[in-house]
Amino acid sequence: MSMKGVFLGVFLCLVLLTFVAWRLRPAPAPPGKIPLTWVSDDNPARREQIALFNRLHPDYLLRLDPGNTGMEKVIVQSLAGVGPDLFDCYDGYQLSAYVRSGIAWDVTDALKKAGIDVTRDVWPAVFPNILHEGRVYGFPTNVAVNAIWFNKDIFDAAGIPYPTGTMTWQQFLPLAQKLTVRDKNGRAKRFGLLADWWNWKQFVLQWGGRMFTPDGTKCIIDSPEAIAGVQFFHDLIYRYRVMPSPVEEAAMATTGGWGSGAIHFFGGGKGAMALGGRWWLCTLRNVEGLRLGAFACPFGPKKVYRGYGRATLINAKSSRREAAVKFLLYEAGKPYNDLINHQADALAPVKKYCYTEEYLHDPAFPDEDFNAVWRDVMNYGLPDEVSPFVNGNRATRILNKQLDLVKNDQKSASAALHTAARQINEAIRDMLKQDPTLRMQYAKLTGRSGP
Repeated sequence: MSMKGVFLGVFLCLVLLTFVAWRLRPAPAPPGKIPLTWVSDDNPARREQIALFNRLHPDYLLRLDPGNTGMEKVIVQSLAGVGPDLFDCYDGYQLSAYVRSGIAWDVTDALKKAGIDVTRDVWPAVFPNILHEGRVYGFPTNVAVNAIWFNKDIFDAAGIPYPTGTMTWQQFLPLAQKLTVRDKNGRAKRFGLLADWWNWKQFVLQWGGRMFTPDGTKCIIDSPEAIAGVQFFHDLIYRYRVMPSPVEEAAMATTGGWGSGAIHFFGGGKGAMALGGRWWLCTLRNVEGLRLGAFACPFGPKKVYRGYGRATLINAKSSRREAAVKFLLYEAGKPYNDLINHQADALAPVKKYCYTEEYLHDPAFPDEDFNAVWRDVMNYGLPDEVSPFVNGNRATRILNKQLDLVKNDQKSASAALHTAARQINEAIRDMLKQDPTLRMQYAKLTGRSGP
């Protein structure tokens, strides 16, 4: 196909997406109402969050658009003039893409005028989602750091005291091994620990590894520290056998399981403990008879945890961007933050609202005696690293491909991370070739033309 044909195909695709977005636009708001559209996931918690905003601001009508999530959709539709007023941002790579495309609206001055200082008020774990080159482009919707959930009934049946305080992974291993139960043929009936594989980032942090050099100019995910962290996570499956392998996960999902993934396996009683966030409660509260406890996640050589979250940005192309600031101010206020904590949609983004009696002891959930755990681990949460010199989607694809091989025991942690680092540094070189501005910035930092 000729280059002209390629461009024509892309153009027709964009026209089609624009037409579809136009047809799917919500109906006009009633007279006297300021309409706002928020592109976010269809989590049931979103409905109450929207309803509260509309009750507090009767002159507005906020509506959810869960059908157009995804960075590419948001950018294409916004550039075409049919994008949402507000949309979610999940990491620093997305924020960089939104800023560079001209879609994210700078709200630094608007928040400052309202007396909001995000670097003072919100948890640092979500900074990459809202801060770019010293400017503010949104407000966090929630924030999370993982801890360890445990099933109290399983501990009671085993005669094991509930864990408290903090411990290293080496101190944790005997507990997980004692709670792992296998039949006479060696098949697991229950695992001591469940954890989704995307938690590898936490193990890299805890062993002292990094994704990039501090200036973001080189990927160093193949450092000895990063390799050691991923290797230990792998060992939890294949050496210590306290976590399920992919084959064992598949077997659990087909033998009377309750969904798939760590959260569902844990809710179905297939694990005594699980590495997960407070947002798991949105699902686990629906499991009848499940008695939960929680304690701080074990740590490695370093006592740090991976912090993550979600943020709301304003579409710079929206004709209602000034009105949309009202929603960011709502996210910074007590009613919204109290609602997030009550719903257990992770933790409230504003720190001070997690230091209240309402947060610690919610009358609606009197058995949840572990809320202080989630607040305390937030103080050790570190955000994901971001490099401005690489396409985040490409870097993520490279890492996921290599780490899936580690998870499936098809490649060593060392070999996989050396391959990932080499390919990501190649991606950095490609980005520098395409972007003269980034190339100048890179050369200023390093005195070199590439990694």
